[in-house]
Formats: sequence, C-alpha cells, structure tokens
Amino acid sequence: MTLTAESVDTNVTTALDSPWVTIVWNDPVNLMSYVAWVFRSYFGFSRDEAEIRMLRVHNDGRAVVATGSREEMERHVEAMHDFGLWATLTKADA
Repeated sequence: MTLTAESVDTNVTTALDSPWVTIVWNDPVNLMSYVAWVFRSYFGFSRDEAEIRMLRVHNDGRAVVATGSREEMERHVEAMHDFGLWATLTKADA
C-alpha cells in the first residue's frame, strides 16, 4: 500500500500536545494563610488570586494552580512538595 499526501491525516495530535495541570490538595496540616503565601511567593499570584485558589483547596478539597507541559507541571509538583503541600499532576482533559 502506498500512502499519498491525501491519505495521511495531518490533523493527528499527540499526547505530548495535551496540557497538564498541577493540583494542590487539601490537607489537615497546613494553615490556609501558609497555602496562600506559597501560591503568592511561588506562582506569583496576586493576594486576591492566591486567596481564591486557597479557598478552593479548603472548600473543594483541591485546586488547579498551573497548566502547561508535563515537565513544567512535574517541577511545580516537586516545588509544592518542598513547601510541604500535597500536589499531583494530571492531564488537563482527564
């Protein structure tokens, strides 16, 4: 079978193109003020945005704090662990 340009689907996207997200989860250890401070100092969120995301963590049990490549989200998860927060990454469309 010979493939021609017309028979090749050029709209195929790979899993590498899919964005990933970093999720911070609620825990019984860290104070809400500390979580908001981490979000401001590490991600550069404004005070208001950090408070909104911290409240999502507190009230909903989790909050998405970053979106991007898998490698970048892995770095963010590791950084959150270094701050003592519970964080994971997953595909954005999952």
